[in-house]
Amino acid sequence: MQKLILDTNIIVSALISSSIPSNILYELVLTKKVETCLSEEIFSEYVEVLNRDKFAKFANFKTKAEVVLSKLREISTFYRTDRKVEILTDTSDNKFLELAAVSFADFLTTGNTLDFTITEFEYTKILTPREYWDNYAPKE
Repeated sequence: MQKLILDTNIIVSALISSSIPSNILYELVLTKKVETCLSEEIFSEYVEVLNRDKFAKFANFKTKAEVVLSKLREISTFYRTDRKVEILTDTSDNKFLELAAVSFADFLTTGNTLDFTITEFEYTKILTPREYWDNYAPKE
């Protein structure tokens, strides 16, 4: 089974609009067609970001976020990241590469092409949601 890491912006996008990130979240991740890789550090970032006041203006955002976080906590494989990586200029994003290193994830999908300037890290391909969806997402 494919192993996937979701950058926080993918979950935010999925909860705000019907788009490729929502396809990835609802059709692949929450239905367990892929194995979602997480660390406590990344899960904490998900919780912190999804609880920001600025998202309250979107219909049912908080409720959907709580459901998604609960489901992710239940179905994801959690890894302990014991290796520090210092590659990305936005150092807070290095935790995604640290997770990739220990989980041997196949893909990391992110909408953040400014900070994720590399296309691969060790075994993990780093792709936009569209690149992932069009070329690698498991099809029925």
